[in-house]
Parts: sequence; structure tokens; C-alpha cells
Amino acid sequence: MGTAKGVLQVFSGVAPRNHCFDPSSNALGSAYSFSSHLISTKRSASKKIKIPVYASIQLRNSETFGVQGFGESSYKDRSIDWSKFSSCRCQRADSVGGTTTGSWFVDSADDLNPLNTMVNGPHVLEFDDVKQLKEEKTDSMSNGAPGASSTIHRAKVDPIEEEAWDLLRDSVVYYCGSPIGTIAANDPASSNVLNYDQVFIRDFIPSGIAFLLKGEYDIVRNFILHTLQLQSWEKTMDCHSPGQGLMPASFKVRTVPLDGDDSATEEVLDPDFGEAAIGRVAPVDSGLWWIILLRAYGKISGDLSVQERIDVQTGIRMILKLCLADGFDMFPTLLVTDGSCMIDRRMGIHGHPLEIQALFYSALMSAREMLAPEDGSADLIRALNNRLVALSFHIREYYWIDLRKLNEIYRYKTEEYSYDAVNKFNIYPDQIPPWLVEWIPNRGGYLIGNLQPAHMDFRFFSLGNFWSIVSGLATVDQSHAILDLIEAKWADLVADMPFKISYPALEGQEWQIITGSDPKNTPWSYHNAGSWPTLLWQLTVACIKMNRADIAAKAIEIMERRLSRDRWPEYYDTKRSRFIGKQARLFQTWSIAGYLVAKLLLADPGAAKILITDEDPELVNAFSCMIGANPRRKRGRKNTKQSYIV
Repeated sequence: MGTAKGVLQVFSGVAPRNHCFDPSSNALGSAYSFSSHLISTKRSASKKIKIPVYASIQLRNSETFGVQGFGESSYKDRSIDWSKFSSCRCQRADSVGGTTTGSWFVDSADDLNPLNTMVNGPHVLEFDDVKQLKEEKTDSMSNGAPGASSTIHRAKVDPIEEEAWDLLRDSVVYYCGSPIGTIAANDPASSNVLNYDQVFIRDFIPSGIAFLLKGEYDIVRNFILHTLQLQSWEKTMDCHSPGQGLMPASFKVRTVPLDGDDSATEEVLDPDFGEAAIGRVAPVDSGLWWIILLRAYGKISGDLSVQERIDVQTGIRMILKLCLADGFDMFPTLLVTDGSCMIDRRMGIHGHPLEIQALFYSALMSAREMLAPEDGSADLIRALNNRLVALSFHIREYYWIDLRKLNEIYRYKTEEYSYDAVNKFNIYPDQIPPWLVEWIPNRGGYLIGNLQPAHMDFRFFSLGNFWSIVSGLATVDQSHAILDLIEAKWADLVADMPFKISYPALEGQEWQIITGSDPKNTPWSYHNAGSWPTLLWQLTVACIKMNRADIAAKAIEIMERRLSRDRWPEYYDTKRSRFIGKQARLFQTWSIAGYLVAKLLLADPGAAKILITDEDPELVNAFSCMIGANPRRKRGRKNTKQSYIV
């Protein structure tokens, strides 16, 4: 299973980029953190006074950090004392034509210019230039303003789409006058809000994609940059702090009294990294989705200045460092706790769930495109490439199940102690569930939900399989086979409303043991094989990639019969998805956004390329080398000098 030494070193190059920005030589373990808030002051008079951004750079110690500029920056090798930048005035750039906006630009104070040049990069216009361009292009498309209309899609939309867009825009959250995200649900009839009034990272992804496809880039850009600032906040629970690269699960815009002035208030972002979440689980998928959205933003907008910024490059590295950190695990898959992704409650997915692995692979592929080539990132990119090869081999070889593979497992010998063992994970044939023997079709297959020593979770998890297709983690043949299975088992996976989050449901004693008798995850409800309309957009991207958009079109047709009439619920219950979920929120934002993204992509399939990643020829070549490698050759000491303490 290990990767041959020659294969592991096949990647010594870096992703093709023109410029690179790194805040310090210790970029991976960034020694500083950014925190900022915008202040909106309300006086007793009827006027509302807006105060510009105040961004503070908080040092973790009193050292002076040298910041090295790259590319076109004229500040190469220039050392900057960060303590001078504890407070800086900023102004907001208005939208320009079809370009991305929403950035904040430092005033022309001499001391601040070097930092501004390097953070924003050479492609960012000064505020006066932006203002002039705006005046010259008053007839251009309005981008990102509330209620703005796009000229990109002039085709007449049907009433359901119009309703969906109205609801999506009503869910937008503003931070000091700028759109920054969408709340999870906007149900006016619900009195128990819980945390559905917050902006969730994973929930915003379909909303962000919908706005990008509509040509409204501001909200996505603001979301990317503000959540990046939250990444470096202090995160503690019971005196323990997780890794620096962790992204929050959600955040809320709160209005609080301004210190020292009872007549004024300020808006602040209040993030939740899992300290307040039900079960106190850290959101492993948030950072992975953030990287995927960052790539999509750059591809569709053409604005690469965002991903080239020092702070964004550092943010990518911090996420990768957290994910690629060495541990005790023998597998290339990410080891996580239960409830660390979309299935955020106890559902027996702890270990190496497919959803996390698919997002992990997609984030690695996306980061590989965006990371700036420089001396400091060479080791990181090498580790990234090595993990891509090992991860793709592991998932394709050991997670795949079809009728032939199932029969092979049925005949497994156990307790094999050998480097050439067939049953590497000591899977007992009696683990094969009776439902699977009857359910697996003659044509088609899927990637199982989880794999650990002596354990295979044979449940079908939709998001993991969809994103394995989209990201290229599954082979072309496997991708077609997954779609074949969906067609063959349409009545089980789609029925009256797409799409089952998992199949089948945990029932009886199994449900009691695995979920802890969770009253929300009862059989055929919520995460326990409930049907989630938001999954439609991932299915659509996967179908478009494999040139089988008719499958997604059929699912959309079924959805349109009831989703609007049922008031856009979060999920559906029962085996055939006939009931609105017993605890489902209505007007769930990602149900609305998922529908819109699916419709927009079917109308313009070429736009799906912002999310799709294809196999890299180098990865394919390295993967082939792994298959033919002799595992015995991988054993033995590394050929490095050893130091001994006597």
C-alpha cells in the first residue's frame, strides 16, 4: 500500500503560477493572525454614520517579521515592522463593470503603502482609479448590490426560479453594508431559531456558486476574505486549542455596544469553530469547501488577485498543513470523528468517511493549481502530490464495490499475515449485509462509506460518491458505474424527492447502538437516509462531467413538482420521501440555492468546469507505477543519516 520511493518523488515541480506572495519564511505556521471588524455607528439622530474598516494585525509576540515580496513587487527583501500596522484606515472599492469588488484598500499613508502593495497584489486598483472607472462604466452590469440584475442571463426564468432567486436574496447577510453570506434558513414561522440564523461555510457553497454563475461576485469575494480572517482567531474548548488552519463551522453578524460610547454600536463577526455546536465537533469540511470555492471564484471571475494575496496563500497553506500533518495512521485518508461534515450528528461515520476523502482530494487538487511557486512551498507541494497519488490509489482500490468485488469479499480468507495478502484489512465475509446482496445491481457500483481495519461501511453515501466523480477521485469507469447504479436504483435513491443522503437507513438495534437512539436521526429521516434537495446540485455537476445530464434533468423535474409548493424544506422523510421532514426547517437556503445551481448548470453545462477537476497525467502515471510496485521493496531503513544519543 505504501508508495514506492521513486513514485513519491515523481513530483518535484510546482503548479504553474506567475506570482507568489508569502508573508514570511514561516508561512506554514503563520506567527501572526489577522482580526478585523467594521464599525457601523448609530447616533441618536436619524442619520446612520458609517465608519470605515479598522483592521488590526495582532502579533503573537513582539518580534519584527520580515516580509518578502515576489513577482512584480518592488519591496523584495524589505523588512517591515508589523507593530506599525496595529491600526489602519481602509476604504471600500465600489463595483466596476463585471469585475469583482468588495475589497478594502488602505489609505495613502506612507507607512501603509508597502503592506498594501504586497497584500493586495499588483492587480488591485487604487480606490480613486476604481471610482473613475465606475463613472466611466455607469451602463455596465451592476455587480453584487442588493436587488441588482445581471445582464449575463437574460433568458426568461420560470416562476419557481424567480421565487427561488427572491428567497435567496432575502437570505443574504450584510456586514457593515456589504453582502457577506446567506443564513442557513429564513423560516418566518419558526420561533426556535437555534443556529439557523448563522452563515455556515458548507451551507453557503451552493449559494456562492449560484451567485458566481449569475455574475454577482462581490458576495463570494467578501465571504472568502472575511472567513479567512476568522481562521486565525483563538479557538479553545476546555483549555485545548485545535490547529491554526481550522475554519469555522459558521459565523454570525452581531451588533454590540461600542466600548466607551453607549449611544453607538458596532458590527462584529462571531465565529463558531465547534465550541457551541451540538456535540462540540470541529468542522473538518469547512476549510476544504473554502479552497474549492476560492478556485471556483478565480476561474469564473478571472480575478486571480484574490488567491495571489499573501493572506490567502497563507490561509491555503495553513489548511494544507493541518490536513497533511503526520500522525499514527497508516492510511492516506483523513482520520476524523463522527459528525465532522454534512452529517454532523452521530451516524457511525467516524474514521475515514468517503465524503471527507472526496472533499480532501478535491481541495488538494484545487490548492495545487493555486499555490504560488516559491522555495518555501516546494516541500508542501511535494507532500501534496504524494498524498494525491496515495489517496487516489487507496480509494479506488479499496473503497470500490460492485457485484464482482462483492463476490470476491464473500470468498475472502481471513487472518492473513503477509505483505501480499489479498484481504489486507482483515474483513470478515459475514460483515456483508443481507440487504446489499439483493440490492447491488448487475451493472453499476459505488464507493463504500468507510473503511477501517476489520470494518467496511457498505452504506451508499451520496455526497461522497458525487464529489468523487466531480473531483476525479473515481476513475472514469467507476464514475459511469456510479451513475449506472443511480439509474438502476432510482426508486430507492430518488423516489418522490431527490436525493437520499445515505442508503439504507439504520434501523432497530443497529440504530440504537450507532446513533445512540438519536430522536432526530430516526430511520428514513434527516441524516439517516433522509432526502436532501440540496444534493441535487452536486449530482448535476457529476452528471454534466460524465455527459449524462439527462439523469440530473430527470431529478430536477421530480423536484419541481413539490419543492416550491412544500416551501423549500431542508429535508424529506420516509422511504419514498413522501413527507416533509418532521423537524425540517422551511425556506432552507441551501435547498433553494441547490435548485438554482442545478438549473443554471443545465442551461450552461460549460460553466460546471469551475468545479470539475480532471486527472492529471502525472498522477495517472504515478498511480500506474504504484500498482506494479513490489511492496517488499518499500521496506527497510530510509537512506538518511541517523543520530543517536548514548
